[in-house]
Amino acid sequence: MKLAQIIGTVMGVGHIRPAPGTWGSLVALPWGWLLHVIGGLPLLVLAIVVGFFKGWWATDKMTAGQEDHDPSEIVVDEVIGQWIALLPLSYAAWSMEISILAMWPGWIAAFALFRLFDITKLGPIGWADRMNTPLGVMLDDVIAGIFAALGVVALAALYHGAL
Repeated sequence: MKLAQIIGTVMGVGHIRPAPGTWGSLVALPWGWLLHVIGGLPLLVLAIVVGFFKGWWATDKMTAGQEDHDPSEIVVDEVIGQWIALLPLSYAAWSMEISILAMWPGWIAAFALFRLFDITKLGPIGWADRMNTPLGVMLDDVIAGIFAALGVVALAALYHGAL
């Protein structure tokens, strides 16, 4: 298997049916946890940045010369978006020196909100998706991840009585 396919499909996860994007988001959760446990927020942020550029490269290679700009087997974008959705949890755990798993409702919210925004493609998420480029494939999930992260923060604020 070519390196671009290994990266783009996240070692074949993108071939799982049905709903390969959901499987990509699910596999991102334990990996996000592991990154946080090993290196806290800084390592998760570094993984997001490096993963974004590797995913962009892999998507470009996998879609070169094809009409489909975003084949369903490419799920590296979901991994990056899901990790972005986890950033508020990683930040809180890292800064307060608590277990990231103690915020388990936030994990559920991060997953559900990311999938909601990624599937519905509201506003700028849809704009990025309509770019029909490898960059657009990555950006729509980055934006969905940002929206989900903001949703996680808002839900945490509601839960903790800050709103």
